[in-house]
Amino acid sequence: MKQKFNRREFISMAAAAGTGLAVAGPNFALGQESKKPAILGGSKAYTSGFSAWPLFDDLEEKALVSVLKSGNWGRLNGPVVAEFEKAYAGLNGAGHCLGVSSGTAALTTILGALGIGPGDEVVIPVYTFIATYNVVVLNYALPILVDTDIETFQIDVKKAEAAVTAQTKAIMPVHIGGTPADIDALIRLGEKAGIPIIEDACQAHLAEWKGKKVGNFGLAGAFSFQSSKNLNCAEGGAILTNDADFVRACYTFHNQGQGGTGTSYGTGSGTRATNLRLTEFQGNLLLAQMTRLQQQVETRTENAKYLTELLADIPGIEPAKWYPGTTRSAYHLYMFRYLKEHFHGLSRGKFVEALNAEGIPCDPGYGQMNRDAYVTGLASNPHYLRIYGEKTMK
Repeated sequence: MKQKFNRREFISMAAAAGTGLAVAGPNFALGQESKKPAILGGSKAYTSGFSAWPLFDDLEEKALVSVLKSGNWGRLNGPVVAEFEKAYAGLNGAGHCLGVSSGTAALTTILGALGIGPGDEVVIPVYTFIATYNVVVLNYALPILVDTDIETFQIDVKKAEAAVTAQTKAIMPVHIGGTPADIDALIRLGEKAGIPIIEDACQAHLAEWKGKKVGNFGLAGAFSFQSSKNLNCAEGGAILTNDADFVRACYTFHNQGQGGTGTSYGTGSGTRATNLRLTEFQGNLLLAQMTRLQQQVETRTENAKYLTELLADIPGIEPAKWYPGTTRSAYHLYMFRYLKEHFHGLSRGKFVEALNAEGIPCDPGYGQMNRDAYVTGLASNPHYLRIYGEKTMK
């Protein structure tokens, strides 16, 4: 029996298998046993498994133990988070970095520092992780969902421009999957409208636009270090900005409205704020993980290039396209469109099921946020109805 298949053979097999299941149920069988897919009881095409994530060794262990033994576990008492902030800013060519407790916390802090609240609108893409939406509604601002470009999966800038009103206080594109959105067009829109661009770069570590790291183009960029991310410490995040006044405002917001310490940014006291600080443990773990990041990005790039070349021979599988200014994707995700008409009408769900059965991890991606019950329920939220009125919420 043939145990391994090239991608064209396997995907064609998966399509045939799924079609058979849809038509004839479990009695369907392919003519050649050598091409029987795993979803129908055949052998997996890939049995070696994938590397566990995250990758770590003694370096991470020493990083955690050194903080433990120091007795300085929080950033207000220790120097490590400030050391990480300096290193991460330098790695990305940014003027300033603020470490926070998550990528969601980074976005929350940015919106908090901008003073966004009830009556304000924030433009976001409809195709994104729910955190992009949550940080807006937590401030009782109104999220304005705009469609994404079908070929890139990134926010459609023309539709974003059409969504701008007098109440718009920020435009928050997402570099989805780790690939930059159309940054030049977004910056032009922000300058034209006089509205700050906030880069949700939570998935885009070391991604580049015209040779410059993302997170450096708008007023600020938000990054996530959650356990699935290319750079991670289980939970953590960071804000990059080149605006010294803004990073001080962010520090104050994430530190209960209080000013900074001798190793940190921030002035002022008693302003609206919360506690979203990064710990010394997380900071040192990130410093250790950063020693691998550049090589890992290069490996992801090489692997993605190889996969793209192979997929070019398979009609109906269309990898996400890049905007011309993109010089590097972080490849947090390898994203592609599946066109079922090239696979005898096989549903996307069955296609994903077949790939996973073969030992190839695959996910259908984020759902349609504008149709999610949680999101559509905002229209009947009593607080939003009082703030914005029935006409707006319809």
